Amino acid sequence: MKSIRELFKNNPSLLDEPEVAQLLEYCEQLQDEIVEFKFQKTNNKELAMLDMIKEVIKGCDATEKEHAEHDRFGYDAPNYQETISNLKRYILVRCREEKIWL
Repeated sequence: MKSIRELFKNNPSLLDEPEVAQLLEYCEQLQDEIVEFKFQKTNNKELAMLDMIKEVIKGCDATEKEHAEHDRFGYDAPNYQETISNLKRYILVRCREEKIWL
């Protein structure tokens, strides 16, 4: 994509026209908005990743608690395979929803 000024390189006198100057200013504002939007989009993905990591940690904490109860009180042992499968499924679904590609 050409820069705005490149579009007028064959006729630079048009840059002196008030309408063209307004158009250039408008385009620069739009470019700034696009950069800001891209940053916000990235930031949202970062928030989604942080949320996902917190949920995974909660799942790990719950499994560790189950394990401690098993050791201490003889309760049923945690099903580690099921826990791992659930965490993996959660991560993959959430990544797909948030359009985060691992």
